[in-house]
Amino acid sequence: WVVGAEMADSVGADVINSSLGYTQFDGDWMDHTCADMNGYTNPSSRGANIAANKGIALSISAGNEGGTAWTCISSPSDALNALSIAATDSMGTYAPFSSGGTINGNYVKPNIASDGWNTWVGYDDGTLGYGSGTSFASPVNAGMMACLLQASPGITESGIRLAIERSASQYTHPDTLLGYGIPNYLNAINYAGIRV
Repeated sequence: WVVGAEMADSVGADVINSSLGYTQFDGDWMDHTCADMNGYTNPSSRGANIAANKGIALSISAGNEGGTAWTCISSPSDALNALSIAATDSMGTYAPFSSGGTINGNYVKPNIASDGWNTWVGYDDGTLGYGSGTSFASPVNAGMMACLLQASPGITESGIRLAIERSASQYTHPDTLLGYGIPNYLNAINYAGIRV
């Protein structure tokens, strides 16, 4: 993940959408634990924080472990400076497969949620159909992050992240399933001070 982020930085990327999550490995000695998902321990999370500090906005799938023994978000979505994206259905209902997170003061994971349960998607073979996963939820937010950047080229990565969180439906009462909730990107534009 870090090598990919370095490549993205080298070619001038402003936004990274990532649907990759690290939890367990073939070599048990490398396995992560849910306790490791603290924002700064795992190599990919440290790399994500560095990428964000360089100004790259990060939208990362929370993971699809909600109904498994793992249950928690994966790395690098736990990174302090990344938006971890949970999945909902089109009505905003939490998707039970979406990985849960934690709230520890201002450290809220997942950060926000987006449509990723029975979502209309395009497949590799050119067909369309329904699919489910936080990998479908995260690109929705990444696209909006790109729009916010385009509307205000001088805005910082943290400015975008905080505006999106502040615009979300549960901003004043986040939980461990949807975080701050479902963003309202029109409100995020206003919170970011973008004039359209």
